[in-house]
Amino acid sequence: MLFMDSGKQMMATVVTVSDEINAGNDANRSGPLALELLAPYGVHAELVVVPDDQERIRSAVAAAMHSGARIVLTCGGTGIGPGDVTVDAVTPLLAYQVPGVCEEVRRRGSTHVASALVSREVAGVVLEGPVPVFVMTAPGSRGGVRDAIDVVGPLLAYIVSQLDGAGHF
Repeated sequence: MLFMDSGKQMMATVVTVSDEINAGNDANRSGPLALELLAPYGVHAELVVVPDDQERIRSAVAAAMHSGARIVLTCGGTGIGPGDVTVDAVTPLLAYQVPGVCEEVRRRGSTHVASALVSREVAGVVLEGPVPVFVMTAPGSRGGVRDAIDVVGPLLAYIVSQLDGAGHF
């Protein structure tokens, strides 16, 4: 927790992307896990579920931004299958990317399961909204969510402070 802020709570939204969960045909295990894992980093997050639909994903990100979230983490839809559209929905929203975060998530994931290397996570900053927002797409598996938050969690306070114009520390 190298960069953790002094008790300041950050607002976030976790967006679970899944047709099955959205339809009530499967349990949402990754979204609630993300909420639990983000809390020790001073993040208060709400959970939203949307289907694998680019417009619905973009709408969920926009709604999160306008509700005060500084961080949006999506879970699911980062693979290479035809229904994996989260990255395609989020990438056009980003003013710029922060590739090192996702590179490290894939690297860590590949030590557990080789297929982590074909995941297409993306992370970056959306500037179109009331304030800059850090957005990261994470895999839908619990292991992928754990890896993503293990990487980005300790950096979130630093990321938000940078988006607010703080100097480098």
